[in-house]
Amino acid sequence: MFTVGAASGAAVEQVAVSAYRIPTDQPNESDGTLVWDATTLVLVEVKSGGVTGLGYTYADEATARLIDDTLADLVRGMDAMATAANWKCLVAKVRNLGRSGVASMAISAIDNALWDLKARLLDQPLVTLVGAARDSAPVYGSGGFTSYSIEQLLRQLGDWLKEGILRAKIKVGRDAIDDVVRVRAARAAIGEQAELFVDANGAYDRKQALAQAERFAEYGVSWFEEPVPYWDIDGLRLCRDRAPAGMEISVGEYAYEPNDLARLLDAQAVDVLQADASRCEGITGLLIADALCEARAVPLSTHCAPSLHAHPACALKRLRHIEYFHDHVRIEHMLFDGALTPRDGALYPDLGRPGCGLEFKHVDARKFAI
Repeated sequence: MFTVGAASGAAVEQVAVSAYRIPTDQPNESDGTLVWDATTLVLVEVKSGGVTGLGYTYADEATARLIDDTLADLVRGMDAMATAANWKCLVAKVRNLGRSGVASMAISAIDNALWDLKARLLDQPLVTLVGAARDSAPVYGSGGFTSYSIEQLLRQLGDWLKEGILRAKIKVGRDAIDDVVRVRAARAAIGEQAELFVDANGAYDRKQALAQAERFAEYGVSWFEEPVPYWDIDGLRLCRDRAPAGMEISVGEYAYEPNDLARLLDAQAVDVLQADASRCEGITGLLIADALCEARAVPLSTHCAPSLHAHPACALKRLRHIEYFHDHVRIEHMLFDGALTPRDGALYPDLGRPGCGLEFKHVDARKFAI
């Protein structure tokens, strides 16, 4: 049993949620299975003793409504120091709603805000509070949308190289023949020393994915993300077993609950597990993912939201790298003071700022408010 209450004396006094729809910097962006023209940011701010903690997720506006209508009253009065108990209360509250998806992303935004609040109340950087395992987290550049022309693709890859990022991921899956053309162009642009990743977002069937893996291997692709749909765990295991030597299979961005992550690992469906603190029920969920990976000696890579992940990623025992995703990098630098830029291909948490080191630019964000 656990109870809600501020035994430490640091009760959450206020909860505010807001949502912002930010258009993409191109008319439309696409991967192998989806086209989009905007990204929605859901922000949660929690206050205690005059201190404000913030957390966020990239999700639908419905996530904000769920927080406001169902979860905010529960959060008020929580003990800001008791992050584990708070997480358990939030999970229990959504039992009858369906835990995965919107509910898990709502829990993520709140849990991230509560961790940030706790660190700020203790006047510590979040990585220090969680327990540092390293001082920086390697990144890989992520974008390379299938909607890009070859010229746009090569320009983005060149920009990452100039920033010292020697790992690049591009989208595939829209057209199998064109995918190979784009991979060949990408390899020629980044040279032989940089690592090249591809992400099909589940666009291929099993046999097509295996055939594409062989073609991509000719250009030194070392990471094949979601070669088949994320729910086809047997298909992922097949791809992992039969992928060319030196090519890792990764998946996990749609794993919302600890059980989702455990199923992928138990099925030996991944070489590298992905987890996203803006989806997998927050920093608490990310730490659970790390524990699962530690027990099975599997590397862990964080998905998207790089500035959100920088501090907790540096506390993960099994971290491989952070995804430096174009859309979220752009939004985080637009709307947050303290958004991080890589140095020598890695993100270094700012230890001079408490919490996650971010401050939301309310005035700048107002024009995007929903």
